[in-house]
Amino acid sequence: MKYSEEVANKLNELLEKNYDAEKGYKFAAEKVKNPQLQSFFNERAKERYDFGHELKTEIRNFGEAPEKGSSWTGDAHRAWMNLKTSFSSDKEEAVLEEAIRGEKAAVEEYNEVLKDTSLPPSTGNVLMKQRDAISSSLNKVKAMENWEDNK
Repeated sequence: MKYSEEVANKLNELLEKNYDAEKGYKFAAEKVKNPQLQSFFNERAKERYDFGHELKTEIRNFGEAPEKGSSWTGDAHRAWMNLKTSFSSDKEEAVLEEAIRGEKAAVEEYNEVLKDTSLPPSTGNVLMKQRDAISSSLNKVKAMENWEDNK
């Protein structure tokens, strides 16, 4: 496999995860009643949509085709989240827990791709910017969960 294909495959995996996160955040915004949480989740969905476009540009720069949709694991996770929130007495808490889990996994996935020291600087910069934004979101979600716990 050519180097450009290898990098594009890794970027396509991140792209797929961003599609999943975008859908997951839209779903989360529908599940909660708190307007601040709805706004936060909608902002995260928009952010992940934007990340997807940035990743598509990087993939095309490698001469490869971007993936078109979300993964079956993302679809399964949203189904699980739907089931979990339908049985939970505190929907906000359940949704925040899932958001934390998803953001932690995303940061780890970005870190894994960033271990490739042969990434072009422009690609590395895009990935670091996205990872840092996700990490910042993770901290905000954790703070929201703590606030929910202390209500």
